[in-house]
Amino acid sequence: MRIKALVIRISRQFFRDKRTLAMIIVAPIFILWLVSLVFSGDSFEPKIGIVNGNEFIFGKFDDAILFDEEAEALSALLTNEIHGMINMEGNLPKIVIEGSDPGVNNIVIHTVQKSLQDLQDQGGEGFKPEVVYYYGSAEMNLFDNIGPFLIGLFVFFFVFIIAGVSFLRERTSGTLEKLLSTPLRRWEIVVGYVVGFGIFTTIQSAIIVWFSIKVLGMMMTGSIWLVMLVTLMLSMTALTLGTLLSAYARTELQMIQFIPIVIIPQIFFSGLFNIETMAPWLRSLSVIMPLSYGGEALRDIMIRGKGLTDITTSILVLLVFSVVFMLLNNFALKKHRKI
Repeated sequence: MRIKALVIRISRQFFRDKRTLAMIIVAPIFILWLVSLVFSGDSFEPKIGIVNGNEFIFGKFDDAILFDEEAEALSALLTNEIHGMINMEGNLPKIVIEGSDPGVNNIVIHTVQKSLQDLQDQGGEGFKPEVVYYYGSAEMNLFDNIGPFLIGLFVFFFVFIIAGVSFLRERTSGTLEKLLSTPLRRWEIVVGYVVGFGIFTTIQSAIIVWFSIKVLGMMMTGSIWLVMLVTLMLSMTALTLGTLLSAYARTELQMIQFIPIVIIPQIFFSGLFNIETMAPWLRSLSVIMPLSYGGEALRDIMIRGKGLTDITTSILVLLVFSVVFMLLNNFALKKHRKI
């Protein structure tokens, strides 16, 4: 009888908290649906650029482009128009691959070698094409490839949770209400919290970057200061987003419920998975995912060795995200926390 009463109480508690009830049903379904979309896309077919080739060689590839000059093919390679190129000039074909993704590297090399098999048979003797990596090397492993995205993901995730829960506690404990009763303006409160938390997120970013590169030996060809700058911008975006969403949560549990909706979808678009195989409408969602900009900027610095000019767009986009989230948080304070 007492167990029955306990079961009834818990059941009533769930039905009263319809948001939690919906989340335990909707969130798993949403994530499974997203996973099915991400992993049920088309198989990856590399596009190969052929320099100094002919129609016979062109016909050996399912998806290829003919180039007259190697410089043109190299430019197309670096802008992701093609995934690899082969120069047929000379006795030994030369394969050039972008090199930042070991998975794509292996597929391109395998595709080219397989397509050249007929040429080897006709020539009577086998030859092994020379393979040139524009970025990275043959020794580059999976951890080197996904490392930059993991740095961005963990920084974003923990800052989002800590900032959201901390700001929520400020509200539930009454501290925020007391601040709102003072002459302080709402935007000053938002900026104050962002700067206050920002000091510790800066320290966190610096420690994580140092540990990843110096202790774990993660591949690093660019400037460590630029890596810290990008991680700082990512943490600021997560900080402002976490404080914004905390306005719509009443308990820590409800704050955590945002993770399947806000964090997990970003993982699929952060660069950990090849989005080229996704449907175009699904791929376009990466535009609104802050992690996609941070992850790509970190990969540009750590693997491709690019500089500030190359990542300026990503930094500006993250800055815009942070400013927008701060403005929305200002409105949220006005709407939900009137004194």
